[in-house]
Amino acid sequence: METLFEFTKGMREDITSYCPGCTHGIAHRLIMEVLEERGALGNAIGVSPVGCSIVAHQYMNVDMVESAHGRAPAVASGIKRVHPNHYVFTYQGDGDLASIGAGEIVHAAHRGERICTFFINNAIFGMTGGQMAPTSLLGQKTTTTVEGRKKEVNGSPLRMAELIATIDGAVYVERVSLHSPAAVRKAKKAIEHALDVQEQGLGFAFVEFLSTCPTNWGVSPSKALDFVKENMIPYYPVGKIKDTAWTSNKEQEGDK
Repeated sequence: METLFEFTKGMREDITSYCPGCTHGIAHRLIMEVLEERGALGNAIGVSPVGCSIVAHQYMNVDMVESAHGRAPAVASGIKRVHPNHYVFTYQGDGDLASIGAGEIVHAAHRGERICTFFINNAIFGMTGGQMAPTSLLGQKTTTTVEGRKKEVNGSPLRMAELIATIDGAVYVERVSLHSPAAVRKAKKAIEHALDVQEQGLGFAFVEFLSTCPTNWGVSPSKALDFVKENMIPYYPVGKIKDTAWTSNKEQEGDK
């Protein structure tokens, strides 16, 4: 019988420590699946910082480096300059990238570092107990906003993809979701394109994944998927936000 689906060699066969319904595992699988399909598992280096993403090295079957909280873009920048022919990526959560690491990600994009950043946005600090993140939605209850996030007190949620898209060195920025099979298929295509951008040396690539955190949201896994669709996507619209790499390539093809 023909095998239609099998365990990717890009993932280690370890029991996950992620909470039931967490979509970190889906993001892991997609990134590693794309690298396996390219025959690049031995030619990739990932950097994961503090947060739920810190355990990525237990599951991703590529060389991995742990960085200090928020500093993954700086570490990845150094690695890419030493190993220019490797795929180099950061795997970061919103509590890390959009908070203590905001300066790092902005300057990596500004320099046009030839790396990919895969950004997991679940609108909360997951690992440390469910505090408000820069991406937590207005009205969202967390352990530090027990009555819900208030704009006049906490400001509005940060749209990181839109912020990064304003930077010249960022050539490809897209936001995807992991709440449905169709969304997962689109997420894989975004990963493929981000790695294409890096392979061609065009600049910084950024893919944001709208993800779930049932435990800290206080809902069931199925309700968490609904929360992404009904609450997160209206504020964080999915789709390609910037793709000057695609435009540049099309222009070059037109000149031929």
